[in-house]
Amino acid sequence: MKDMKPNVGAGVNQSGLRDFNERLLLTMIQKLGPRPGSELARQANLSAQTVSVILRGLEQEGLVRKGEPMRGRVGKPSVPIALNPDGAYSFGLKIGRRSSEVALVDLMGNIRAQERLKYPYPLPDRIFGFLKDCIAQMTADMAPAQIDRIGGIGVATPFQIWEWRESLDAPAKDFEAWIDLDFATEIERFSHLPVHVVNDATAACHAENAVGVGRDLSDFVHFFVGTFIGGGIVLNRAVYEGSFGNAGALGSIPSMGADGESRQLLHTASLFLLEKEIAAKGADPKALYRDLNDWSEHTAEVDAWVDRAGAEIAAAVLSACAIIDFPHVVIDGAFPRTVRAALVDRVAAELAKLDSRGLIVPQVHAGRVGPNARVKGAAFGPLQAQHFLQQSPFSPALQDATA
Repeated sequence: MKDMKPNVGAGVNQSGLRDFNERLLLTMIQKLGPRPGSELARQANLSAQTVSVILRGLEQEGLVRKGEPMRGRVGKPSVPIALNPDGAYSFGLKIGRRSSEVALVDLMGNIRAQERLKYPYPLPDRIFGFLKDCIAQMTADMAPAQIDRIGGIGVATPFQIWEWRESLDAPAKDFEAWIDLDFATEIERFSHLPVHVVNDATAACHAENAVGVGRDLSDFVHFFVGTFIGGGIVLNRAVYEGSFGNAGALGSIPSMGADGESRQLLHTASLFLLEKEIAAKGADPKALYRDLNDWSEHTAEVDAWVDRAGAEIAAAVLSACAIIDFPHVVIDGAFPRTVRAALVDRVAAELAKLDSRGLIVPQVHAGRVGPNARVKGAAFGPLQAQHFLQQSPFSPALQDATA
C-alpha cells in the first residue's frame, strides 16, 4: 500500500531559516517515524552539521528524544531521533450534531484525556461551558511546565451548522445563536490559548493524514461518515483546504434519493438516516452512540444502511475522481470497525459495477483513526501551527520553492 518517496529535498542551509528547518525535520519525523540524523540530513538535502545542530536544539527544548542505538550494521551504531510525546500538547473540541468531545492530545497524536457531552442538538452556551470545565479538569493534575507546553485549542465544527436545523429537529430560535458566533471571542472569555477553527470533516482528514493512512499514502480522497457524511482531500501528503477552508465538501455531492429525487450525499449516506430507521422500528437510536464497538443489536438496519450508503458513496467516489484522479479513497466514520469494514467492501463492490469509462478506479481503504478522528484533527491544528510545516515537505511545489 505504501507509495513513500524516499527523498523530500526540501531543506535550506542558509542562516536565518532555522525555524523552517526545525519544522521540516519535525514534520519528517512525524511522517516517517524515528530516523537517524544522518538519514534525515540526506533526505532533506541538508548538511549533517546543520541537522546535528538543529536536533540538539530540539532535544534541549524537549520536542525530540533519542531512541535506542540501531546495531548490526557496519560502522558506528546510528541513533534514531523520535518525537517526544510530552514535548507539546493541545486541546481539541469536536462539535457534533449529537455530541461534543474535548480531548487533550500530545505531540504524537495520542489522546491523554477525553470527555464527551451528549445532546439532542448543539447549543453554544452549553458547549463552551463544557469546554471550560474540561480544560480546568484536564489541567488540574498537570505540572506548570506541562501546562506551558499546551499550544492552543482546535475547534472542529460543521460549517454553517444552523443550516442543518431541520435534519436535527431543533427549534429555529435556538439555532440562531450560531449564525454570528465567533469561536475565538467565546473561548477568550475563559482561556488565553490561541484558537484554530476547522471544518469537522476536514479535521478528520487532518487526523487521518497525520496519524493514519497518510503515513503511507500521498494522495487520497477521504470520506468520514458521522451524523452527516463529509470529507477531505489530501494531495502531496498535505490536506488541501481550499480558498474557503471547505474543500472536499463531499457531503454536498449530488446523489439520488430512494424516491428518485435529486439529493445531496449527506441525505443519502449519513448516519442520521440509520437513526431514523431504528426509531421507526420503535427502538432507541441513541444506543448507537453508547457503544461504538458493537451495533449487533441493530444488525438488520445497519446492513440495509450499509447497502444504500455504499452505493451512493461509490458514485460520489467516481465524481471526485473525475475532478482529481485520486489513486486511493479512504473511508472512516463514527461507527464500529465491523461496520467500517462492511462499508469499505460495499463501496469497492459498487465501484466495480459502475460505468467508469474515462476514469481510473481508485483503491478503497479503511481509515485507521476511527470515531476520534475529528477531535484528534482539531487538536492537530495548534500543533501544526507551532511545530510542523503547513505544506508537506514531500510536495514538489515546496521542493521547487526551496531549491
